[in-house]
Amino acid sequence: MIGFEYYNPAKIVFGEGAQNKLKDLLKEYGVKSLLLVYSGDFIKSLGIYSVIIDAVNDLGLDFAESGEVVPNPDVELVRKLVKEGKEKKVDFVLAVGGGSSIDTAKAIALGVPYEGDVWDFFEKGVSPKEVLPVGVIATTASSGSETSNAAIISNGEWKLGFEDDRIIPRFAIMNPEYTVNLPWYQTAAGIADVLTHLLERYFSDVKNSDTTDYLIEGAVRALLLNADRLIKNPHDINARAEIQWLASVAHNNFLDAGRAADWGSHRIEHELSAQYNITHGEGMAVVIIAWVKYMAGVKPWRPALLATRVYGVDPYNYSEAQRADILGDKLREFFRSLGLKTSLTELGIDDSDFEIMAKRATRNGAVGHYEPLDEVRFIEILKLAL
Repeated sequence: MIGFEYYNPAKIVFGEGAQNKLKDLLKEYGVKSLLLVYSGDFIKSLGIYSVIIDAVNDLGLDFAESGEVVPNPDVELVRKLVKEGKEKKVDFVLAVGGGSSIDTAKAIALGVPYEGDVWDFFEKGVSPKEVLPVGVIATTASSGSETSNAAIISNGEWKLGFEDDRIIPRFAIMNPEYTVNLPWYQTAAGIADVLTHLLERYFSDVKNSDTTDYLIEGAVRALLLNADRLIKNPHDINARAEIQWLASVAHNNFLDAGRAADWGSHRIEHELSAQYNITHGEGMAVVIIAWVKYMAGVKPWRPALLATRVYGVDPYNYSEAQRADILGDKLREFFRSLGLKTSLTELGIDDSDFEIMAKRATRNGAVGHYEPLDEVRFIEILKLAL
């Protein structure tokens, strides 16, 4: 176990009617000028928009909004909204939706007080002097961005992340009822995203991390159980509640305590979604299988441990390499049960851009911490994903 610091100030308001706390929360944070960021008219059909407008009117807030967010959010929209935020002296950004809306809001919160280009944070790692506060009404169970310190933004073929504790949302409102009528594909891709956030943290080369080992294994078991319940009954509100809470648990950094998470798989998928605009969760399903299969022949101990503890693969009957390989098979079977694609070929992707993506991802050195991936290894995993 290694030393760590843990900090997460996000206030969680979870459950039926959680959205009705919004006005009190905005009042608590002294909001005067609110920018609302979301994606499409679904927030009106869910009744969220009217809750927001009532709070704005009751509190007499200045108000601006944008419903233009798209998956794999682009820096151009962020730049546009940063400009509007400056003009309207916005002092709080509220995101409604999933990871794309939340990450857009976080980027705006970085950009409004900043004199330069907001892309500087993602490309150059500039440290902000000031960040606007962000709040979230989450309507999906996927990215966990509602309680994380990270944001991912695209700029052409570049998809880069930025981390800073100051972009952790001040509050996250989570009503599982909002997730019930999501298209199944979106639900399935979200479950894949949650699972891979857990796996990235589990695949650590740090030993003697029993507490977080067992916490992650338990979270994986809970996710598999409730995903199966949703496959049988997509309207199971209790299963949806479990998965929405797991999305936050998987990515609020608590499970990082005492270990060094990998994140190599995410760097591979970020290149794929930047290059081909695929859905992140489905892309992660493809990549994590290939990564596990690759590690079976390179460093199998962590995947083998998970195969034994979660799937009961007997260590007396199978070697570490065999158990790791079986884990890859088990993951493929699970993702297919969700109706997700599990290979690049199924996604219509061939090997023509592998070298370009590998060079771009490793321009500053190898990626991943469990077993660092240089350009050659990056391409080998992509080939396994075909």
